[in-house]
Amino acid sequence: MLSTLMERADFVDEVAVEGGGGLRAFAAGALGWEPWWVRGLFRARSVFARLLRTAHPDVRPGSGGMRPEEIPFTPGRRIGFFTVIGGEEGRELVLEASDSHLAAFLAIVADDAGGGRTRFRMITVARCHGWTGRIYLTVIRPVHYVVVRGMARAGLAASATTP
Repeated sequence: MLSTLMERADFVDEVAVEGGGGLRAFAAGALGWEPWWVRGLFRARSVFARLLRTAHPDVRPGSGGMRPEEIPFTPGRRIGFFTVIGGEEGRELVLEASDSHLAAFLAIVADDAGGGRTRFRMITVARCHGWTGRIYLTVIRPVHYVVVRGMARAGLAASATTP
């Protein structure tokens, strides 16, 4: 599924961290991470998205406090503003957030790193729709790097305390 998503991608980013625990706990921690400053960034994003006249300017961060056992792998289910488009229990979770300007995909992949450790990869893929998507991506790209790395750290912390 990842190779298909990367076709025609305008942006691809991967963050990898290694630790203990499972995919559900990592995903719950990463997707539930929403410190005050990230909520502020999403408010600023709403203003910017309105200027670009996107279809859905008011997205909010976070997963709504989902616990690991509530993380869905069934296509069509929602996690925050993402829709599950694929997954395999314990192996990968693939999410999509689409709007009029951009289609964004987030894959969270768990690989055995040996010694009882797991390598978690967070892969972001974006496809721009027209000039508004390219402008949007150019503006948010620097913030994206900071936010996804924070999500990875939060996921790692959560997976270390939950199997």
